Amino acid sequence: MTSRRQFIQIVPAAGAALLVARTVSAQSDMVTEKDPEAVRLGYVSDANKADKAKFKNWAAGEHCANCGLFQGKPTDAAGPCPLYPGKKVSAKGWCSAYVKKA
Repeated sequence: MTSRRQFIQIVPAAGAALLVARTVSAQSDMVTEKDPEAVRLGYVSDANKADKAKFKNWAAGEHCANCGLFQGKPTDAAGPCPLYPGKKVSAKGWCSAYVKKA
């Protein structure tokens, strides 16, 4: 049987471990610029770094948070996008599939 003292030492450590695991999980579900679909669509996590020579349809002010495909709130730092199932895109990001929100 675990003593009360051991229990009190274990609970904070377990809580910290869960917090770290949750943070790592949240970061791992983000789209990276090296994901195959992201490469194909020219996704960048910062819209200002979009390849303007390659993607002539890029315009200043376009970013994922104001795209019609972005499924997060406009104030979210990241949110889901149907183009990248199971992953989130940066609200400041951009890809060639950008569609202005209606």
